[in-house]
Amino acid sequence: MKKYDYVIVGSGLFAGTFAYAATTNGKKCLVIEKRSNLGGNIYCEKIEGIHVHTYGPHIFHTSNRKVWEFLNALVSFNRFTNSPIANYHGEIYNMPFNMNTFNKMWPEVTTPEQAKAKIAEQRKRITGHPKNLEEQAISQVGEDIYRKLVKEYTEKQWGRDCKDLPAFIINRLPVRYSYDNNYFNDMYQGIPIGGYNALIKELFAGCDVLLNTDYNDKRETYNEMGEKVLYTGTLDSFYDYCYGKLEYRSLRFETEVLEQENYQGVAVMNFTDRETPYTRIIEHKHFEFGTQEKTVITREYPVKWKEGMEPYYPINDDKNQELYHKYQQLAKGERHVLFGGRLAEYKYYDMDKVIESAFALIEKELNCEMNYGREYKSQYYYASL
Repeated sequence: MKKYDYVIVGSGLFAGTFAYAATTNGKKCLVIEKRSNLGGNIYCEKIEGIHVHTYGPHIFHTSNRKVWEFLNALVSFNRFTNSPIANYHGEIYNMPFNMNTFNKMWPEVTTPEQAKAKIAEQRKRITGHPKNLEEQAISQVGEDIYRKLVKEYTEKQWGRDCKDLPAFIINRLPVRYSYDNNYFNDMYQGIPIGGYNALIKELFAGCDVLLNTDYNDKRETYNEMGEKVLYTGTLDSFYDYCYGKLEYRSLRFETEVLEQENYQGVAVMNFTDRETPYTRIIEHKHFEFGTQEKTVITREYPVKWKEGMEPYYPINDDKNQELYHKYQQLAKGERHVLFGGRLAEYKYYDMDKVIESAFALIEKELNCEMNYGREYKSQYYYASL
C-alpha cells in the first residue's frame, strides 16, 4: 500500500482544485512545492496591512456559474472591477479601448458611428486575414491607437517586434463602442476578501505539504509514495529537456512602500511608451478598496526567461508549439502520471479556465461532479519525510 493516493506537484489553482476534490472524496494527497509557500502565482504577501499580489495582479473573472459558485462556497469575493489606465508619456487613456479612449485620441469623435468610421479609415492598409499582431491590432483599433497604446507596450512585454508575434495574442483585448470602462465582459468578477491566501488555505485543507522541495530532484522517490502523480510543472523539465527547452517570457518585480495614502488612483496603470522600462505599476490597496495611511506599489518589468527563473508566458510560436507537441506525445504514454495547468499544458490560462480544466480532469479521474462546500475544515499538514 502506498502512503498517498495522489502526489501533487505544484500548488497553483489547478493543483488546488484537484486537491480539494480528491480530499473531499476521501483521497489522501501529498503536495510538493518548490517555493516556500502554497498557491502558485496567486499567493499574496501582507505588507502594511495590504494584500500584495507577489507574482503579479490576479483579478478573478468568469462567466462560468459553476466555477463561480465553487469558489464562493470556499471564500467571499468583493466587488472589484478591473478598469486599468494606459499612460503614454503622461497622456492618460482608458482601457479597454472604448468611447472614452477614442474621444481622448480623436477629440472630434463623440459617437460610436464616428469612432467606427475613424477606425475603418485607419485600417485600410490591412487587407485579408491579419498575418501578425500588428495587422490584427490595426484592424481592431486603427493606426493611432496601435502606435501609442499597443505597439511599444507589446514589444516591451514580448521582447519582439509586433510583426513577429502571432495575431491571436491581441484577441483577448476588448474593444467597445460604449463608455464602459470594465475591462472584462464576464458575468462575475472580484477579489477574494482577505486576499487569495484565504482561498489557498481552503483548497489545500487536509493535504500533507512539502515546501522548498523540487520534485524533479528525487522524482522516483516521490513517485513511489503515491498511487498516481498529478504534475503541474513545466513539461520539458519532467522529461529532462530531452528534446530541448521550451521558451517563456518572465517578469521581475520591484515592490516599494510609499508614505502616502494614494499613489496613482487605480490598481493597474500600463505604461505604453518604449522609454519607460516597466510595463505597469500595480497599487495593491485598490484591489480591496484599502484606506491604509501608506500604500504599496509594484513595478513590473518583462525580462527574457532563463533556466531558474519563473516561467510566466509561453512563447507560442511554431517552433515552440512543435517542441511542446513532442513532449505531449511522451506525456500521453504515462500510465500513473496526470498532467495539467498552465505550465504542463504550455498555455496562457485565465484563472477560471484553469479551474474548468481541473474540473474536466476531476470528472474523468475521480468520476465525480464538483460539489460546493466542504463538510469539514482543517489545516494542511507539513510533512516530514
